[in-house]
Amino acid sequence: MDEIEVIPTFFRIGDVDDPDIYAAHPIWEWEQTDQGRWCRDHCLGTMTYTIGMDPTYMGYRVNIHAKFRRQDYTYFLLKWGKKNVN
Repeated sequence: MDEIEVIPTFFRIGDVDDPDIYAAHPIWEWEQTDQGRWCRDHCLGTMTYTIGMDPTYMGYRVNIHAKFRRQDYTYFLLKWGKKNVN
């Protein structure tokens, strides 16, 4: 199967003691959007996230990772563009 791993969205959180706890709510909010529901329904396997220091921001960057079939990824780009895709 022809698949690709992408970051369909990301967001930033401030410098906090426990970034996993502070990331939980924005992740949940994104999953309730049309884009989040579509990604959940079309991803191969389970979406994951990573948290890392953001050198351009005084805090953390949270990346959502998902694997899609290439044709689904093309649909994603046509519908939502490449604004948040790395």
